[in-house]
Amino acid sequence: MSTTQSERLRGLLEPLVSAQQLDLEEIEVSRAGRRGVLRIIVDSDEGVELDTCAELSRAISQKLDETDVMGEGEYVLEVSSPGAERPLSEPRHYVRATGRLARFHLAADGSGELVARILAVDEDGLDLEVPGVKGRKPTARRLAFDEIAKARVEIEFNRKDKKEEEA
Repeated sequence: MSTTQSERLRGLLEPLVSAQQLDLEEIEVSRAGRRGVLRIIVDSDEGVELDTCAELSRAISQKLDETDVMGEGEYVLEVSSPGAERPLSEPRHYVRATGRLARFHLAADGSGELVARILAVDEDGLDLEVPGVKGRKPTARRLAFDEIAKARVEIEFNRKDKKEEEA
């Protein structure tokens, strides 16, 4: 996707997404056979409901029909949330993942990896709880944003949710 098309799409779609109190996380244009595919990823601090995605999809479709930003060819529009194993790249992503387990690829040597629970986030970095190994107690660790090359939320199948923890 050209920078011009990306900028035009972002400028066109950002107000529609913001009107739903959502953040426009990603715009991706690709090909699937003869058709184009336009994927719009949105999120919020409270998550995104399916009805909100459907409503936003209709609004985006109508807006795109009024312009030539996608060209003359056929395309498929997909509007969704980032998913369970979402990548973390912005401070707001880490805030939304507070309490969740995440896998961090460390920037220092490019090969270091850390799996830890995000406890708190501030403007400089993260406070983490590194799970103990072989019966040892978890340890606390501070990680600055500039120490992180990549990060992604890890799926936990046996994790208690907030309601269970409060009971």
